[in-house]
Amino acid sequence: MTLELFIITYGYLALFVGCLLEGGTVVVIAGALSHQGYLRLEWVIGITFCCAFGADQFFYQVGKRNGPKVIGRFPKLEPKINRVRLFLVTWQILAILGFRFIYGMRTITPVVIGMSGFKPRSFVPLNLCSTLLWSCTIAVFGYFFGHLIQDTLTTFGRYALAVLAAGTVFIVLYRHYRRPPGT
Repeated sequence: MTLELFIITYGYLALFVGCLLEGGTVVVIAGALSHQGYLRLEWVIGITFCCAFGADQFFYQVGKRNGPKVIGRFPKLEPKINRVRLFLVTWQILAILGFRFIYGMRTITPVVIGMSGFKPRSFVPLNLCSTLLWSCTIAVFGYFFGHLIQDTLTTFGRYALAVLAAGTVFIVLYRHYRRPPGT
């Protein structure tokens, strides 16, 4: 199976799984692939939106129903939770609209929002707006900068996508393991 056939066959499924695992980097790559004609931009945006919105709603419900119990199982997260609480107290609605644009806050913030007693009738519309803006922005960013990736593919041949994927995995692992103790 060629790389092109693999992307055409499994590209949307890979985007779905990638959005649940990493998020932004996968969406930028999918946007670039849509620029090259392998994926459709509207599908990339739609899948990204659905995954991000669904994950936020799930984590919000986790926070609302079992937040202190779940958070208690991860004491190393306490400093990050305190930063998110301060962020929410200080900025409130802007924090909900913008949390997904801040690296490292996308997963924990909906849990903390759920724990804070923020009503679903307020969270859902704000989250809809935020998720739509984020999914469009990141996918279109990848689309418009797809020519850079296309130049990379042309320059480095068929191994460029594998190098790009390996680089993404390296960055994710590096960010995960470079955290200072206690965070």
